[in-house]
Amino acid sequence: MAIAASKFESLELQGVGRSFGGIDALVDLNLTVRAGEFIALLGPSGCGKSTALNCLAGLLPLTHGQILIDGKRVDTVAAENRGFGMVFQNYALFPHLSVEKNIAFGLHMRNVPKPEMKSRVAEAIALVKLEQHAKKLPGQLSGGQQQRVAIARAVVMEPRLVLMDEPLSNLDAKLRLEMRTEIRRLHQSLGLTTLYVTHDQEEALSMADRLVVLREGRVQQIGTPEELHNNPANWRVADFMGYRNLIDLDVTAVKGSAVTLEGEGFSLRGTAVLPVTVGDKARAAIRPEDLVVVSPAEPVRGANTMTATVSVVEYHGREFAVGVTSPSGRGLHVHSDHAPAIGSTVELTTDPARVLVYQADAIDMEELSVEERELAEVRR
Repeated sequence: MAIAASKFESLELQGVGRSFGGIDALVDLNLTVRAGEFIALLGPSGCGKSTALNCLAGLLPLTHGQILIDGKRVDTVAAENRGFGMVFQNYALFPHLSVEKNIAFGLHMRNVPKPEMKSRVAEAIALVKLEQHAKKLPGQLSGGQQQRVAIARAVVMEPRLVLMDEPLSNLDAKLRLEMRTEIRRLHQSLGLTTLYVTHDQEEALSMADRLVVLREGRVQQIGTPEELHNNPANWRVADFMGYRNLIDLDVTAVKGSAVTLEGEGFSLRGTAVLPVTVGDKARAAIRPEDLVVVSPAEPVRGANTMTATVSVVEYHGREFAVGVTSPSGRGLHVHSDHAPAIGSTVELTTDPARVLVYQADAIDMEELSVEERELAEVRR
Protein backbone atom coordinates (compact mmCIF):
# COMPACT_ATOMS: atom_id res chain seq x y z
CA MET A 1 0.00 0.00 0.00
CA ALA A 2 1.59 3.29 -1.09
CA ILE A 3 1.99 5.97 1.52
CA ALA A 4 -0.11 8.97 0.55
CA ALA A 5 -1.64 11.80 2.50
CA SER A 6 -5.35 11.71 3.21
CA LYS A 7 -7.07 14.38 1.18
CA PHE A 8 -9.13 17.43 2.08
CA GLU A 9 -9.89 20.62 0.20
CA SER A 10 -9.16 23.32 2.77
CA LEU A 11 -8.28 23.97 6.38
CA GLU A 12 -9.62 27.18 7.91
CA LEU A 13 -8.53 28.95 11.07
CA GLN A 14 -11.21 31.49 11.90
CA GLY A 15 -10.40 34.08 14.57
CA VAL A 16 -8.23 31.57 16.43
CA GLY A 17 -6.95 32.88 19.75
CA ARG A 18 -5.36 31.56 22.90
CA SER A 19 -4.76 33.32 26.20
CA PHE A 20 -3.01 32.24 29.40
CA GLY A 21 -4.27 33.78 32.63
CA GLY A 22 -5.84 36.68 30.76
CA ILE A 23 -2.69 37.35 28.70
CA ASP A 24 -3.18 36.96 24.95
CA ALA A 25 -0.59 34.65 23.41
CA LEU A 26 -2.35 34.40 20.04
CA VAL A 27 -4.92 36.86 18.74
CA ASP A 28 -7.40 36.58 15.86
CA LEU A 29 -5.47 34.25 13.55
CA ASN A 30 -7.33 33.91 10.26
CA LEU A 31 -5.82 31.59 7.68
CA THR A 32 -7.06 29.31 4.92
CA VAL A 33 -4.71 26.49 3.95
CA ARG A 34 -5.29 24.74 0.66
CA ALA A 35 -4.63 21.02 0.29
CA GLY A 36 -1.02 20.39 -0.71
CA GLU A 37 0.31 23.72 0.56
CA PHE A 38 3.44 24.16 2.63
CA ILE A 39 2.80 26.99 5.11
CA ALA A 40 5.51 28.36 7.40
CA LEU A 41 4.61 30.15 10.62
CA LEU A 42 7.52 32.52 11.07
CA GLY A 43 8.61 34.90 13.79
CA PRO A 44 10.96 35.52 16.71
CA SER A 45 10.80 33.65 20.00
CA GLY A 46 7.59 34.46 21.83
CA CYS A 47 5.58 35.54 18.79
CA GLY A 48 2.88 32.86 19.19
CA LYS A 49 3.81 30.50 16.35
CA SER A 50 4.20 27.38 18.51
CA THR A 51 1.01 28.30 20.37
CA ALA A 52 -0.79 28.37 17.02
CA LEU A 53 0.61 24.95 16.07
CA ASN A 54 -0.32 23.42 19.43
CA CYS A 55 -3.86 24.79 19.12
CA LEU A 56 -4.13 23.24 15.68
CA ALA A 57 -2.76 19.92 16.94
CA GLY A 58 -5.26 19.85 19.79
CA LEU A 59 -2.56 20.06 22.46
CA LEU A 60 -4.02 23.40 23.60
CA PRO A 61 -7.74 24.26 23.63
CA LEU A 62 -8.79 27.46 21.88
CA THR A 63 -9.84 30.48 23.86
CA HIS A 64 -11.42 32.08 20.81
CA GLY A 65 -12.37 31.08 17.28
CA GLN A 66 -12.68 27.75 15.52
CA ILE A 67 -10.79 25.41 13.18
CA LEU A 68 -12.56 23.75 10.27
CA ILE A 69 -11.64 21.18 7.64
CA ASP A 70 -13.92 21.28 4.60
CA GLY A 71 -16.44 23.22 6.66
CA LYS A 72 -16.51 20.81 9.63
CA ARG A 73 -15.17 21.87 13.01
CA VAL A 74 -12.16 19.93 14.26
CA ASP A 75 -11.14 22.07 17.24
CA THR A 76 -13.70 20.19 19.34
CA VAL A 77 -12.22 16.82 18.29
CA ALA A 78 -9.62 15.12 20.50
CA ALA A 79 -6.03 15.48 19.31
CA GLU A 80 -5.62 11.76 18.61
CA ASN A 81 -8.71 11.76 16.38
CA ARG A 82 -7.81 14.69 14.14
CA GLY A 83 -5.71 12.65 11.75
CA PHE A 84 -2.71 14.98 12.00
CA GLY A 85 0.96 14.02 12.10
CA MET A 86 3.35 15.87 14.42
CA VAL A 87 7.13 16.28 14.19
CA PHE A 88 8.71 17.80 17.29
CA GLN A 89 11.88 19.81 17.80
CA ASN A 90 13.33 17.18 20.16
CA TYR A 91 12.33 14.19 17.94
CA ALA A 92 10.36 12.52 20.81
CA LEU A 93 11.49 9.01 19.84
CA PHE A 94 11.22 5.99 22.14
CA PRO A 95 14.87 5.28 23.10
CA HIS A 96 14.27 1.55 23.77
CA LEU A 97 12.59 0.87 20.41
CA SER A 98 14.35 0.30 17.10
CA VAL A 99 13.87 2.62 14.14
CA GLU A 100 11.26 0.38 12.56
CA LYS A 101 9.39 -0.11 15.85
CA ASN A 102 9.35 3.65 16.48
CA ILE A 103 7.85 4.16 13.04
CA ALA A 104 5.35 1.32 13.52
CA PHE A 105 4.18 2.48 16.95
CA GLY A 106 1.23 4.58 15.78
CA LEU A 107 0.08 1.90 13.36
CA HIS A 108 0.26 -0.68 16.14
CA MET A 109 -1.87 1.53 18.41
CA ARG A 110 -4.47 1.73 15.63
CA ASN A 111 -4.50 -2.05 15.21
CA VAL A 112 -3.36 -1.97 11.61
CA PRO A 113 -2.99 -5.56 10.33
CA LYS A 114 0.59 -6.82 10.54
CA PRO A 115 1.16 -7.38 6.80
CA GLU A 116 -0.01 -3.85 6.00
CA MET A 117 1.98 -2.44 8.93
CA LYS A 118 5.14 -4.16 7.72
CA SER A 119 4.82 -2.83 4.16
CA ARG A 120 3.97 0.71 5.25
CA VAL A 121 6.88 0.85 7.69
CA ALA A 122 9.27 -0.49 5.04
CA GLU A 123 8.10 2.12 2.57
CA ALA A 124 8.40 4.91 5.14
CA ILE A 125 11.96 3.83 5.98
CA ALA A 126 12.81 3.83 2.28
CA LEU A 127 11.31 7.29 1.83
CA VAL A 128 13.66 8.75 4.44
CA LYS A 129 16.58 6.62 3.23
CA LEU A 130 17.23 4.73 6.46
CA GLU A 131 17.14 1.15 5.18
CA GLN A 132 20.63 0.48 6.61
CA HIS A 133 19.52 1.62 10.08
CA ALA A 134 16.12 -0.05 10.53
CA LYS A 135 17.25 -2.26 13.42
CA LYS A 136 19.21 0.42 15.28
CA LEU A 137 18.11 2.27 18.40
CA PRO A 138 17.72 6.07 18.27
CA GLY A 139 20.82 6.51 20.43
CA GLN A 140 22.91 4.91 17.69
CA LEU A 141 21.81 7.49 15.10
CA SER A 142 22.96 11.00 14.30
CA GLY A 143 20.66 13.95 14.91
CA GLY A 144 19.73 14.13 11.25
CA GLN A 145 18.91 10.43 11.15
CA GLN A 146 16.77 10.71 14.28
CA GLN A 147 14.84 13.55 12.67
CA ARG A 148 14.26 11.36 9.61
CA VAL A 149 12.79 8.70 11.89
CA ALA A 150 10.48 11.29 13.44
CA ILE A 151 9.32 12.38 9.99
CA ALA A 152 8.78 8.78 8.86
CA ARG A 153 6.77 8.06 12.00
CA ALA A 154 4.50 11.01 11.15
CA VAL A 155 3.98 10.27 7.44
CA VAL A 156 3.47 6.51 7.87
CA MET A 157 0.12 7.36 9.47
CA GLU A 158 -1.02 8.90 6.17
CA PRO A 159 -1.98 12.16 7.93
CA ARG A 160 -4.19 14.73 6.29
CA LEU A 161 -2.01 17.44 7.83
CA VAL A 162 1.61 17.37 9.02
CA LEU A 163 2.64 19.79 11.77
CA MET A 164 6.35 20.49 12.28
CA ASP A 165 7.59 22.50 15.27
CA GLU A 166 11.11 23.82 14.54
CA PRO A 167 12.29 20.34 13.52
CA LEU A 168 15.75 21.43 12.33
CA SER A 169 16.81 23.75 15.15
CA ASN A 170 18.92 21.08 16.90
CA LEU A 171 20.93 20.21 13.79
CA ASP A 172 24.20 21.70 12.57
CA ALA A 173 24.24 24.04 9.57
CA LYS A 174 25.11 21.37 6.98
CA LEU A 175 22.44 18.97 8.20
CA ARG A 176 19.84 21.74 8.28
CA LEU A 177 20.45 22.41 4.60
CA GLU A 178 20.19 18.72 3.75
CA MET A 179 17.03 18.22 5.80
CA ARG A 180 15.36 21.30 4.27
CA THR A 181 15.64 19.65 0.88
CA GLU A 182 14.52 16.30 2.26
CA ILE A 183 11.41 17.71 3.96
CA ARG A 184 10.42 19.62 0.84
CA ARG A 185 10.97 16.50 -1.28
CA LEU A 186 8.74 14.39 0.97
CA HIS A 187 6.10 17.12 1.07
CA GLN A 188 5.92 17.18 -2.72
CA SER A 189 6.28 13.46 -3.43
CA LEU A 190 3.64 12.44 -0.88
CA GLY A 191 1.24 15.29 -1.61
CA LEU A 192 1.33 16.41 2.03
CA THR A 193 -0.24 19.51 3.51
CA THR A 194 2.32 20.93 5.92
CA LEU A 195 2.37 23.64 8.59
CA TYR A 196 5.92 24.36 9.66
CA VAL A 197 7.05 26.52 12.57
CA THR A 198 10.43 28.24 12.41
CA HIS A 199 12.25 31.37 13.54
CA ASP A 200 14.70 31.09 10.62
CA GLN A 201 13.58 33.33 7.76
CA GLU A 202 16.00 31.75 5.29
CA GLU A 203 14.61 28.32 6.11
CA ALA A 204 11.04 29.54 5.65
CA LEU A 205 11.78 31.35 2.39
CA SER A 206 13.43 28.29 0.87
CA MET A 207 10.73 25.77 1.83
CA ALA A 208 7.28 27.35 2.07
CA ASP A 209 4.63 28.18 -0.51
CA ARG A 210 3.32 30.89 1.81
CA LEU A 211 4.59 32.47 5.01
CA VAL A 212 2.67 33.78 8.00
CA VAL A 213 4.75 36.29 9.95
CA LEU A 214 3.71 36.69 13.59
CA ARG A 215 4.74 39.18 16.22
CA GLU A 216 3.43 39.38 19.77
CA GLY A 217 0.66 36.93 18.91
CA ARG A 218 -0.64 38.90 15.92
CA VAL A 219 -0.29 38.31 12.20
CA GLN A 220 1.92 40.92 10.56
CA GLN A 221 1.77 39.64 6.97
CA ILE A 222 0.76 36.59 4.95
CA GLY A 223 2.25 36.05 1.51
CA THR A 224 4.54 34.12 -0.79
CA PRO A 225 8.29 34.09 -0.10
CA GLU A 226 8.80 36.58 -2.96
CA GLU A 227 6.14 38.94 -1.59
CA LEU A 228 7.59 38.99 1.91
CA HIS A 229 11.19 39.17 0.72
CA ASN A 230 10.62 42.06 -1.67
CA ASN A 231 7.61 43.86 -0.18
CA PRO A 232 7.46 43.62 3.63
CA ALA A 233 4.18 45.13 4.83
CA ASN A 234 5.75 47.03 7.75
CA TRP A 235 9.17 47.73 9.20
CA ARG A 236 8.85 44.90 11.73
CA VAL A 237 8.43 42.35 8.93
CA ALA A 238 11.26 44.06 7.04
CA ASP A 239 13.49 43.77 10.10
CA PHE A 240 12.71 40.07 10.43
CA MET A 241 13.20 39.46 6.70
CA GLY A 242 16.77 40.72 6.74
CA TYR A 243 16.52 44.51 6.43
CA ARG A 244 19.03 44.95 9.25
CA ASN A 245 19.60 48.66 8.73
CA LEU A 246 16.68 50.60 10.22
CA ILE A 247 17.23 54.35 10.29
CA ASP A 248 14.77 56.93 11.64
CA LEU A 249 14.82 60.10 9.51
CA ASP A 250 12.60 63.05 8.62
CA VAL A 251 10.65 63.15 5.36
CA THR A 252 11.75 66.30 3.48
CA ALA A 253 10.28 65.66 0.01
CA VAL A 254 7.67 63.37 -1.55
CA LYS A 255 6.96 62.77 -5.23
CA GLY A 256 4.64 59.81 -5.70
CA SER A 257 6.32 56.89 -3.96
CA ALA A 258 9.75 58.55 -4.20
CA VAL A 259 10.75 59.97 -0.81
CA THR A 260 13.70 62.05 0.33
CA LEU A 261 14.79 61.60 3.94
CA GLU A 262 17.26 63.55 6.05
CA GLY A 263 18.72 63.44 9.54
CA GLU A 264 21.69 62.13 11.54
CA GLY A 265 23.97 63.35 8.79
CA PHE A 266 22.15 61.22 6.19
CA SER A 267 20.36 62.28 3.05
CA LEU A 268 18.61 59.33 1.48
CA ARG A 269 16.20 58.76 -1.35
CA GLY A 270 13.89 55.81 -0.96
CA THR A 271 10.57 54.22 -1.92
CA ALA A 272 7.53 54.60 0.34
CA VAL A 273 5.70 51.34 1.10
CA LEU A 274 2.71 53.32 2.41
CA PRO A 275 2.04 57.05 1.85
CA VAL A 276 4.08 59.49 3.94
CA THR A 277 4.04 63.29 3.95
CA VAL A 278 6.66 65.97 4.40
CA GLY A 279 7.42 66.42 8.08
CA ASP A 280 6.68 62.80 9.02
CA LYS A 281 9.19 60.77 10.97
CA ALA A 282 9.93 57.73 8.81
CA ARG A 283 11.96 54.56 9.16
CA ALA A 284 14.20 53.59 6.26
CA ALA A 285 14.91 49.86 5.89
CA ILE A 286 17.93 48.66 3.89
CA ARG A 287 19.35 45.18 3.49
CA PRO A 288 23.12 44.85 4.09
CA GLU A 289 23.61 43.52 0.55
CA ASP A 290 21.89 46.65 -0.83
CA LEU A 291 24.12 49.09 1.09
CA VAL A 292 27.55 48.57 -0.42
CA VAL A 293 31.03 49.98 -0.07
CA VAL A 294 32.07 51.84 -3.21
CA SER A 295 35.09 50.14 -4.74
CA PRO A 296 38.24 52.34 -4.85
CA ALA A 297 38.39 51.68 -8.61
CA GLU A 298 34.87 53.03 -9.18
CA PRO A 299 34.00 56.70 -9.68
CA VAL A 300 32.15 58.47 -6.86
CA ARG A 301 28.39 58.08 -7.22
CA GLY A 302 26.12 61.06 -6.63
CA ALA A 303 22.83 59.46 -5.56
CA ASN A 304 22.39 57.94 -2.11
CA THR A 305 26.00 58.11 -1.02
CA MET A 306 27.33 58.58 2.50
CA THR A 307 30.58 58.18 4.36
CA ALA A 308 31.28 55.91 7.31
CA THR A 309 34.16 54.45 9.31
CA VAL A 310 34.94 50.73 9.10
CA SER A 311 34.73 48.95 12.47
CA VAL A 312 34.70 45.24 11.55
CA VAL A 313 35.25 43.12 8.43
CA GLU A 314 34.07 39.51 7.98
CA TYR A 315 35.04 37.29 5.04
CA HIS A 316 31.99 35.60 3.49
CA GLY A 317 33.51 33.91 0.47
CA ARG A 318 32.73 36.01 -2.60
CA GLU A 319 32.19 39.16 -0.57
CA PHE A 320 32.83 40.79 2.77
CA ALA A 321 30.29 41.66 5.46
CA VAL A 322 31.40 45.00 6.89
CA GLY A 323 30.29 46.79 10.03
CA VAL A 324 30.61 50.57 9.77
CA THR A 325 29.83 53.58 11.94
CA SER A 326 28.25 56.73 10.54
CA PRO A 327 29.52 60.22 11.53
CA SER A 328 26.61 60.43 13.99
CA GLY A 329 27.67 57.16 15.64
CA ARG A 330 25.05 54.86 14.12
CA GLY A 331 26.20 51.32 13.35
CA LEU A 332 25.33 49.93 9.93
CA HIS A 333 25.66 46.54 8.25
CA VAL A 334 26.98 46.71 4.69
CA HIS A 335 28.61 44.52 2.03
CA SER A 336 31.79 45.01 0.03
CA ASP A 337 33.58 43.24 -2.83
CA HIS A 338 36.93 44.08 -1.18
CA ALA A 339 38.25 44.16 2.39
CA PRO A 340 38.48 47.78 3.58
CA ALA A 341 40.97 48.53 6.34
CA ILE A 342 39.67 48.77 9.91
CA GLY A 343 39.40 52.44 10.86
CA SER A 344 39.37 53.65 7.25
CA THR A 345 36.72 55.99 5.88
CA VAL A 346 34.61 54.48 3.10
CA GLU A 347 31.83 55.69 0.88
CA LEU A 348 28.56 53.78 0.82
CA THR A 349 25.91 53.73 -1.86
CA THR A 350 22.46 52.19 -2.32
CA ASP A 351 19.77 52.12 -4.98
CA PRO A 352 16.73 54.26 -3.96
CA ALA A 353 14.47 51.41 -5.10
CA ARG A 354 16.07 49.19 -2.42
CA VAL A 355 15.48 51.70 0.40
CA LEU A 356 12.01 50.92 1.77
CA VAL A 357 10.37 53.72 3.73
CA TYR A 358 7.82 53.11 6.49
CA GLN A 359 6.10 55.36 8.98
CA ALA A 360 8.03 55.11 12.23
CA ASP A 361 6.12 54.09 15.36
CA ALA A 362 5.62 56.69 18.05
CA ILE A 363 7.09 54.24 20.56
CA ASP A 364 10.11 52.08 19.85
CA MET A 365 8.77 48.65 20.80
CA GLU A 366 12.19 47.06 20.49
CA GLU A 367 12.88 48.39 23.96
CA LEU A 368 10.58 45.88 25.61
CA SER A 369 9.09 46.55 29.02
CA VAL A 370 9.24 43.94 31.77
CA GLU A 371 5.59 43.08 31.10
CA GLU A 372 6.27 42.61 27.39
CA ARG A 373 9.22 40.36 28.12
CA GLU A 374 7.02 38.25 30.44
CA LEU A 375 4.40 38.03 27.71
CA ALA A 376 7.04 36.85 25.25
CA GLU A 377 7.93 34.02 27.63
CA VAL A 378 4.25 32.99 27.80
CA ARG A 379 4.11 32.77 24.01
CA ARG A 380 7.16 30.52 23.66
